[in-house]
Amino acid sequence: MAGAFLLGVPIIFGQEVSPTPQASERSGVTIEEVIVTGSNIPTAEEVGPNPVDTYRTEDIERLGVRNTTDLLTKLPQEMGSTINQNITNGGDGSVIPNLRGLLPKETLVLIDGKRAAIIGSGTAGASPGVAGVDINLIPFPMIDHIDILKDGASAIYGSDAVAGVFNIFLKHKFRGLEIGSSIGNTNLGSSNDARELETWIMAGTGDDKTDILIIADAYDRAAIYSRDRNITSNANYKAWGGFDKRSVDLPGRVLQIDPITGDRNQFQLLPGIITPTPHSFPNVAADPQYINIADPALPKSLRYPDGNFQLYNFAALTPSIPAADRQSFYGSFTRDICDKYLTVFADFKYTRSFFDSALAATPFMPDAFKQPNGDAFSPRGISVPLQNPFNPFSLADATLPNGTPVTTGVRFRAINDTGVRTIKNTFRDILFDAGVRGQMGEFGDYFKNWNWELGFRYSRNDEENDTGGVVSKAGLREALLDTDPATAFNPFFGYQGRNTEAAIARVYVTLHATGQFELPLAYFHINGDLFNLPAGPVSFAVGLEYRGERWSSHPDSENTSFDTIGSTDFEASKVNRDVWGTYQELRIPVTSPSWNFPGAHSLEFGLAEREEWYSQNTSATSVLPAQHSQFDAQKPKLSIRWQPLDPNWIGTLTLRGTYSEAFHAPTLPDLTPAGSEGFATFGQLHDPKGLTPDSAAIRIIVTGNPNLKPEVAYEWSYGAVYSPNWIKGLTLSADFWHIDLRSIASSVDPQFIVDHENLFPLDVIRNPTTGAITDVVNPSINLTRAVVEGLDYEAIYTLDSSIFGRGDFGRFTFTLNGTYLSRFEFQAGPDTHRIGLSGGFVTGANFTGSLPHTRAFASAFWDGPAETWLAGFDVGATVHYTGQYQDDNINLAVPRKIREWTTLDLIASYTFRLPAPVAQQEVAGYAKDGSKNVKMPDGKEKNVMPVSTAEYGACGWRVWLNGTTITLGMQNVLDSDPPFVAGAFNNGYDESLANAKGRFWYVQLKKIF
Repeated sequence: MAGAFLLGVPIIFGQEVSPTPQASERSGVTIEEVIVTGSNIPTAEEVGPNPVDTYRTEDIERLGVRNTTDLLTKLPQEMGSTINQNITNGGDGSVIPNLRGLLPKETLVLIDGKRAAIIGSGTAGASPGVAGVDINLIPFPMIDHIDILKDGASAIYGSDAVAGVFNIFLKHKFRGLEIGSSIGNTNLGSSNDARELETWIMAGTGDDKTDILIIADAYDRAAIYSRDRNITSNANYKAWGGFDKRSVDLPGRVLQIDPITGDRNQFQLLPGIITPTPHSFPNVAADPQYINIADPALPKSLRYPDGNFQLYNFAALTPSIPAADRQSFYGSFTRDICDKYLTVFADFKYTRSFFDSALAATPFMPDAFKQPNGDAFSPRGISVPLQNPFNPFSLADATLPNGTPVTTGVRFRAINDTGVRTIKNTFRDILFDAGVRGQMGEFGDYFKNWNWELGFRYSRNDEENDTGGVVSKAGLREALLDTDPATAFNPFFGYQGRNTEAAIARVYVTLHATGQFELPLAYFHINGDLFNLPAGPVSFAVGLEYRGERWSSHPDSENTSFDTIGSTDFEASKVNRDVWGTYQELRIPVTSPSWNFPGAHSLEFGLAEREEWYSQNTSATSVLPAQHSQFDAQKPKLSIRWQPLDPNWIGTLTLRGTYSEAFHAPTLPDLTPAGSEGFATFGQLHDPKGLTPDSAAIRIIVTGNPNLKPEVAYEWSYGAVYSPNWIKGLTLSADFWHIDLRSIASSVDPQFIVDHENLFPLDVIRNPTTGAITDVVNPSINLTRAVVEGLDYEAIYTLDSSIFGRGDFGRFTFTLNGTYLSRFEFQAGPDTHRIGLSGGFVTGANFTGSLPHTRAFASAFWDGPAETWLAGFDVGATVHYTGQYQDDNINLAVPRKIREWTTLDLIASYTFRLPAPVAQQEVAGYAKDGSKNVKMPDGKEKNVMPVSTAEYGACGWRVWLNGTTITLGMQNVLDSDPPFVAGAFNNGYDESLANAKGRFWYVQLKKIF
C-alpha cells in the first residue's frame, strides 16, 4: 500500500514478526516500532521507503473475497498464468501468487517473515515455472494480515524476491472463544448448485506473560461443470471468435493417408453401428460400414452434422471448477520467562487439502507398439494386429518389427470404458516453529533498543496424486494381441460400444504418484541502534540463516517406464540443496523534523546487502549421472525516504525510492535432469523445413538442467504519498516500478526450439531417412531478458460525517487501488528481437497468460455512527475492473480484443455490541439475585424471579447475541460471464484472472464469547 490506510481502516505498514512491538523513548516520547515487510529494522513511520500493501481480515472481507483463489484473481498486481483452484487441466489444487505477470517462482511467499516449503510437485514432472508456496493451505481465520511488498527484496530475504514478497502473518494472540461458519452458492445465477462451506473455531487464553491460541478450520466446495455455464459448455469456440478445440479422436474412426496424393481420409462408422463385422473387408476404404467424412462428394444424407458426434466435446463431461476440501489445525504458544528479556515461542500448523478434478477420456495416442528406435509405430492413432478378434479388415497395411501384420491409424477414446480421467490430488502440509527472543536492555542503556531472535522452522509439503482412466501400453499391447473375444480389447467400437470388464481391467490403470519438499531452517537475528547522529540514531540489523531444501518426486512405475497413454510419463528424481546466508542493513537519518529545515523536513537513507552460498546435488537418471554444483550471490539495496516540507504547511508529503539487485536461484525442480514425456502434433507444432507430415505425434521431452545459473534482476522504484491537511482523511499515492530480469531459467515453447534449430542442434531429433521431426528435447535454459515496468496507484478517502457539525451519521470510506502495466518485453535469445507482451494474452512464450494494461478495484463503505445501535453496521460495494487487451492474434485468422471485465460485489455485516447490564443493587424486599417473596392465595410465600431478569443471566439471549456478527454478501451481482479468450488453454477464459462462477451469494455467522 502506498498510504497509511487500506479500505479506510487505519493500519501500520506491516506488523512485527514477533507479537510484541519494540517500544523506544526518543525526545521524551514513547514510540511503538514494528518490523515492516521489506526491512529487518523496526520503525514507527507509517509510510516507509518501500511500497507495501497491507490487507487485514476486514480488508479481505471488503474485497468480496471468500478464498485464496478469489484473493489472487482480484488483486490488481496479479497477472499472467498461475495455478489456482479455478484450473482443471494443469491445476493440482494449489494456489500460488504471481505478481507482475512474471512466473510464480519469481514471487517470494513468506509465513511470519520466514520461508516455507513449496508444493511437493509429485505430478507431471518438475513443473518448475509454477513451483511455489501454496497459500490455500493457510485458511483466512488463521491470518492476522497479509503484506504485499511490491518491490524487489533479495537484499533482505534472498532468492525469489524478484517480483515482490507475499508475506502472510498468522495470529498469535487472542482472548476468548470464536466460532464461525459461512455458506455460499451459485444457484442464484447461471451456474449450477455449487455450494461453498467453511466453519472454524478459535480459542485463546493467557495473561500478561503467556499467550496460547488454537484454531481449527474446515472448508468444502462443490464442483461447477463446464456444461453448466454458457461460455464453457462447448469446446467449439468458433461462434465466440475462437478455435474449435474439440477432438478428432473418437471411437469408431480410422485414419488413412493416401500413399499417392497424401490426402487424409477420415473414416467413421455409420450411425447406429456399435461395432463392425470382424474380418469382413480388406481395408477401411472397401468397407461399407464406414464413410469417409472428409470426402466432399459424400451425400448429405450420410454426413455427420457439425455437432458433438463429429468431434469430441470434452466440455460436456469435465468440471470447469473442480470440487475441493481442506482441513487445518493451528496452535501457537508464547511465554515471557524474564519479562521481555527472554521469550520462548512455538507454533504448529497442519493442513490437508483435496482437489477432485477430471480430464477428458483418454485418447489412444501415441501408439502402444514401437519402432526399433522407440518411436511410435503408427504416426497417428494406434496399430491393431489382424489377429485381434474385432479387427474388421482382412489385409494389413503395415507389419510390426516382429513380423506381426497390423492395421494402423485406428482412433479410439475411452468415452464409455472409463468416462473421464479422474485426477485426485492431496496435499499434506506441516509447519513447526520454535525459538527464543528478547530485548537486551538488561546489559545497559546502550543496548536498550537492541533485540535478538534465535529460531528454527521445519516445513514440509507432501503431495499425493491418483489418476484413473489411464492406459497402460503394455496392457493394451497384450489385449490387442489377444485372440479371445472375452478378454481381447476392441478399439473399433463406435459411440455406443463398451469393452468387457476383463478387457478394461487389462488396459486401464490408476496411477499413484507422490512428491515431497521439506525445508529445515535455522536463523539468528539482531537489531538495534548503533550510535546517534544529530538527526537521530543509526539503526542496524544483521542476521545469519541456514536452510536445507530437500525435494523428491516418486511417480508410478508405469510412468517411470514411459509406458502410459493419457498421462505425462516422467522419471523419479531427488534434488537437495544447502544454503547459507548473511545479511546486513543500516538506516541512516540525515535530517530531523525537529530542525524545521526547509526542503528537508525529514530525510533518511537505507542500505542493505545479503550474501548467499548454494551447494546442490541432483540424483542420477537413466541418461545422466548424479551431479553437484555450487554458486553464490551478493545483492545490495539502496532506499530513500524524504519529506521535504513540514506537514503543518500543506500536509504530509513523502517521496520515496529504491534501487535493488535481485536474484532467483533455480528451484530444485528447475535443476533435476529427470525428463518428463509429452506429445504434440503438427497442428500444434510447425516444421519450418516442411519435412514433418501433418498429424504426426512428436514426442516432447521436458527436463531440468543441473548446470542452470541464477537469474539476476536490476530493479528500481520511485513514488510519492500525499495526505493534504485541507482534506482530512485523504491519502494519495503513486509508485513507478521497473524490473530488468536477465538469464531467465525456464523451459521454452517447443516451437521456439524447432524455429531455432541452429541454436539447439541436439534438441531437435529428425528421422535420418525422411528428415521428419520425431523428438524435441526441451531443457530448462538460461534465456536472455525480460523488462517489465508499470505504475501502482491508490486513493483513500475517509469521511467522518461528524465534522460538519450536523450530527454523526457514520464514517464513509472510498478506495481506489490499481496497477497500470506499461511495458512487458521479452527477448528469448541473442538472435531474436524483443517481443512486446503488455496489453495482450500471451501463448507459446516463456511467459503466458493475460497481461492487461489496467487492473483495479474501487470500493465505497459506510460504518455506522459510534455510540449508537447503528455502530455495528459495515455496508458497502466493491467494483473490480480488468481493462481490454489483445487476444492470441498470432494464431487467430481474424484479430480480436478481449473485452473488459467489470464485476460488482456487495457486502453488508452487522455486529451486535450490547451494553453490559447494570449491576444489581440491593433493594428492600428483594433478594440480591433480584427475586422477591410473594404471598400466594394459600397464605404461603413463594420466591419469584422477574421474567426480564433472564435476559441478563449467564446464558441469557443478550449473552448469545452480544459479539455476534452476521455478514451477507454477493459476488458478481450482475452475473457477468468472464471475457472470452480464444488463446486460453481450457474453458474459453483465463482462469488466472477470472472465474466462471457467476453470481455467488454467501452468509456468514461469527460469535465471539
